[in-house]
Amino acid sequence: MARQKTIITCAITGAIHTPTMSDALPYTYDDIAQQAMEAAEAGASILHLHARDNETGAPSVDVKDFQPFLPRIKQATDAVVNISTGGSLSLSIQDRITPAKTFSPEMCSMNMGSMNFSFHPLANRYSDDDWKFDWEKDYVANSDGNIFRNTFRDIKEAAETLAPHDIKFEHECYDVGHLYNLKFCMDIGLFKAPIFIQFIFGILGGIGPEVDNLVFMKRTADRLFGDDYRWSVLGAGGSQMNLATTASQMGGNVRVGLEDSLFISRGKLADSNAQQVAKIRRIVEDLGCEVATPDEAREILDLKGGDKVAF
Repeated sequence: MARQKTIITCAITGAIHTPTMSDALPYTYDDIAQQAMEAAEAGASILHLHARDNETGAPSVDVKDFQPFLPRIKQATDAVVNISTGGSLSLSIQDRITPAKTFSPEMCSMNMGSMNFSFHPLANRYSDDDWKFDWEKDYVANSDGNIFRNTFRDIKEAAETLAPHDIKFEHECYDVGHLYNLKFCMDIGLFKAPIFIQFIFGILGGIGPEVDNLVFMKRTADRLFGDDYRWSVLGAGGSQMNLATTASQMGGNVRVGLEDSLFISRGKLADSNAQQVAKIRRIVEDLGCEVATPDEAREILDLKGGDKVAF
């Protein structure tokens, strides 16, 4: 049987890293649009998008902060747009799904459980004088008090609210329990096969970034979902490229981007999202896999098509 092509997702900006941490991190509307287009050109068939305040770079779930860049990306690329339903650790699920409800993208992310979600150790890398914007230090340092909330009720509300839009979820699973949560949600009819699981490793509060854990998560998903799922791997920080490489050789798909890691190699900041996409594409192809085009990704994941979005 022919080997399925590898889908590259690129997560352009996220809601963890702040402008001080890398000059390459896009936060203005123009920079998000430009880096998304360049990532697509480099080989990303899915663009995972958050919004930010155009002036301060603070994470935002306000529709007005998505509007300036979504149509530009759609006009310039054929890539699949995936809008986050995360984006804030303090807002309700209804607030967090408003962008997806408004713009009806082909995909959006969905955390499959509540969890401690912290990046506070990053604050220790910077002195008080280093921070570019007033909000950054407290935002990072106080993340040790964060709970990312997605209860079963939240997940049900998001699934039912977005069901009329025929959106495919990127089910983000940060630990093995999230796979069982997803299985329960499928059993009660909230999600239909083929589902798309993003195994996430290396976030403080989630499962660690060891290859053993990847094998364990994959084996568990095989047992729970059989042939009814497609999968991808996101390794946070320094585990990004090695876990992506391993996943591609196991028959999985890959996610890179400045949301997940600011680096291109150990100790060296990436110049752009496109640089990370180009690197993993080169690795994947050198190891004998083919990279999926956007339309091939649509077919593999059973997406509704770029002509059915509302932007």
